Amino acid sequence: MDKIELLAPAGDLERLKVNLLYGADSVYIGGENYSLRANAINFTLDEIKEGCEFAHKLGKKVFLTLNIVFHNEDMEDVFNYIDKVVKCNIDAFIVSDAFIISYIKKNYPQVEVHLSTQNSTTNYEAVNYFKEEGVDRVVLAREVGKKEIAEIIEKTGIDVEVFIHGAMCTCFSGRCALSNYVTNRDANRGGCAQVCRFAFACEEEKDFTLATKDLNMAKYIKDLIEIGVKSLKIEGRMRSLYYLATVIGSYRRIIDSIYEDNLTTEEFSLLEERLKRVANRETSSHYFLREADWTDQYYTGRVEVSNQDYLGLVTGYDEENKCLILIERNYFKPGDKVEIFTPKGDSYDYVVDKIYDEDMNELEVARHPEQILKLKFPLKLDKYSMLRLL
Repeated sequence: MDKIELLAPAGDLERLKVNLLYGADSVYIGGENYSLRANAINFTLDEIKEGCEFAHKLGKKVFLTLNIVFHNEDMEDVFNYIDKVVKCNIDAFIVSDAFIISYIKKNYPQVEVHLSTQNSTTNYEAVNYFKEEGVDRVVLAREVGKKEIAEIIEKTGIDVEVFIHGAMCTCFSGRCALSNYVTNRDANRGGCAQVCRFAFACEEEKDFTLATKDLNMAKYIKDLIEIGVKSLKIEGRMRSLYYLATVIGSYRRIIDSIYEDNLTTEEFSLLEERLKRVANRETSSHYFLREADWTDQYYTGRVEVSNQDYLGLVTGYDEENKCLILIERNYFKPGDKVEIFTPKGDSYDYVVDKIYDEDMNELEVARHPEQILKLKFPLKLDKYSMLRLL
């Protein structure tokens, strides 16, 4: 039995590399055209090619989102763009508009087509229809529950992908018009202004918001494996490197431990706490066990507090002085108890001793984000290792 896929979001080339190094099996990215994350940096054709080369050397895959709602003005160059992306050795396209399916399957049968969650697919008849059209995988709507997922898999036999972590849409997946109505930015063409997270003034003392809590399915990964889900998808192409490393690394350990049948309560509690601390919103499993209700929303009293756990990103090693070289992210000082963790899953508890700048001048504290710092450490660690508060 093949192990379930862990699929990660990458808003740029560095995020792609971090995701794969921290344990993602595949990544999904957006190009400069036709992607729903127009505000992300996104990938040029050269970067798509480089990303695919990096992934394939690791035996992993890259998928490209092509999932805006297409209007006539978008049609002029789309097929030419697909041709160019295929030459970059992309593994799959994630699409929502049916006309693209036949073009890719007719001209590039070696490339998979995945039906985007933007298509809001919620039933097995729709899945079977798209299967007959040549779709290789369906990304189900976020509003589908456990029993429905199992029934769809049973009655279609197609590869199914579901979201397991990250932000949720207030409106039905793929059907939002709030952004367009309020700000004239079309959410279904890459311009979402996240109006659902705006605070609207009310006559009452508290402001009103439509905002949903984030999705967190860590407790139900075993259930998803057992019902036959093919791929577990993380949301967040615009998230930080630290967020991605923490979330991907945590789910990697959960998945592997489930397959090895050695996931202890203690280990899961630690990983669950990391997942909670890395984001600044409360979480819920939303539709998985029941219909989502007011307890899965904020409405009023919404609080988002960012922590400063992430202290630094390791970029190299000073052999002469036996020091880690890192870029500071948040304030820390001598005496702080921290954890250094690596893409390979190694972890080291460390008490900060002396802090040096890049010229080996001793500093009283680290208080300038983006400053190059050095810390005495006996081991040379991989690039993209990170420091966080214990």
